Amino acid sequence: MAVLEVKKIKKSFGGLDVLKDVSFSLEEGQVLTIIGSSGSGKTTLLRCLNFLETADEGQILVNGKLLTGSHLTEEQIRENRLHFGLVFQNFNLFPQYTVLQNITLAPTLLKQGSQEEIQKKAMELLDKVGLTQKKDAYPCQLSGGQQQRVAIARALALNPQVLCFDEPTSALDPELTGEVLRVIRGLKEQNTTMIVVTHEMDFARSVADVVIYMADGVIEEMGTPEEVFDHPVSEKTRHFIQGTQQAF
Repeated sequence: MAVLEVKKIKKSFGGLDVLKDVSFSLEEGQVLTIIGSSGSGKTTLLRCLNFLETADEGQILVNGKLLTGSHLTEEQIRENRLHFGLVFQNFNLFPQYTVLQNITLAPTLLKQGSQEEIQKKAMELLDKVGLTQKKDAYPCQLSGGQQQRVAIARALALNPQVLCFDEPTSALDPELTGEVLRVIRGLKEQNTTMIVVTHEMDFARSVADVVIYMADGVIEEMGTPEEVFDHPVSEKTRHFIQGTQQAF
């Protein structure tokens, strides 16, 4: 059974159809990368999956459990969000809290274990992203790459079934991009199920099991990295990939 099933998701803002009948599934341990031009619907799709936006139509299922419906309470929506972790473009760390406090805050509020257990897990996550020595630092004392690695640890602290990244390196200088991508590659080796929206084409190719190219609110093409990057069927996909290669 697929960990995640997305069926015929639609989302409009005013008269603008941003997502049009988007469907895909994801198996446990798979990495899905989503590529496409700005305005293609990539971020809106992630926000619908994380229940930061409500899809107008369609279904989202995790491990066979239907999470969408027209009469969800606020409590049910909050519970549904726990199936997903989201790492934002701009880190969104709490500036008034230390690195360790940023990671332990949500598990503490949700009473996901004793304080000792929560602290222990947070330190394990900091070790995973290579930042144990920064546990008492504040976000303003960290580089952008370090802040993004803390944001990844924070997202993992709630044990999401699917970890989502929205352009995780777009706010970083090129020299800091590599350290974040290395962490994501490490998570793949640990069988973490992930969806990564990215403009890093080489990374999308190397880390993905499945690649989706989105254009104008639809999945224009979906397949293995070799299929999408080397043998695209759609003219739009070919044009986009050629454009990214010329840009570098």
